[in-house]
Amino acid sequence: MGHALKVLKEKSIHVSQQIDLSVENLVKKYPDGTEVLKGVSLQVPRGEALALIGSNGSGKSTLLRCCMRLIEPSSGVVHILGADMMRARPQELRHLRSRVGFVFQKHNLVPRLSVLSNVLHGALARKSGPRVWFQSFATGKDREEALDCLDLVGLAHLAGRRADRLSGGQSQRVAIARALMQRPEMVIADEPVASLDPSAGSEVMELFVRVMREKGLTLIFASHHLEHALQYSDRVVGLRNGQVELEADSANESAESLSEIYGTASS
Repeated sequence: MGHALKVLKEKSIHVSQQIDLSVENLVKKYPDGTEVLKGVSLQVPRGEALALIGSNGSGKSTLLRCCMRLIEPSSGVVHILGADMMRARPQELRHLRSRVGFVFQKHNLVPRLSVLSNVLHGALARKSGPRVWFQSFATGKDREEALDCLDLVGLAHLAGRRADRLSGGQSQRVAIARALMQRPEMVIADEPVASLDPSAGSEVMELFVRVMREKGLTLIFASHHLEHALQYSDRVVGLRNGQVELEADSANESAESLSEIYGTASS
């Protein structure tokens, strides 16, 4: 843990004043009247690792998905990498999404394909032209780059293994490599290790953040694990009932001081 915190302190020197994510008064209200986000505002500068914390139903996942317009917000303003997500047309939106890697709780690998083939699919986001046939874009350079991404997560030796023969931790590492294959400028991760046991989860998070640091990428991740949130981020933002309840520098907080954010949340 001490080593990870040391890395964070070294990296914090390099956080830019350029804002990679800006959210202003974001609201998400469903047709049944449920208001999941109630005017959320936050900013994330380039190079920062930001952890979103909060209980189930606090709005973490909805916030991340609304920022990418995987779920349409009811109102508010979102700028990602300087672009207005709310005004982006379909083609512009696709281009913007190609600049952001997204790692989900469920890795969504294609079980029957090899590890290498799954990572290669990360390049689809930045390829132009027909995208139906996988073989049409997998050039020699693509394969070399995919192997490099696998090497970063320590799995190059498993490139030929079928995805359905991996452990949970290995599968999530492949998902991270696939996101890196996009050549993203920012990575958003929604509870990336929630389905793993504590030991595997810590191992994957440490590797994940180290790779982000090495590449100088902005990282925004949701976590219900306070120790992970503090250890692997520069700053934490706590949500409760769809509102920002706290913002704090990770180095100045403890799990005990942040535990009050886990009050009763709305659905």
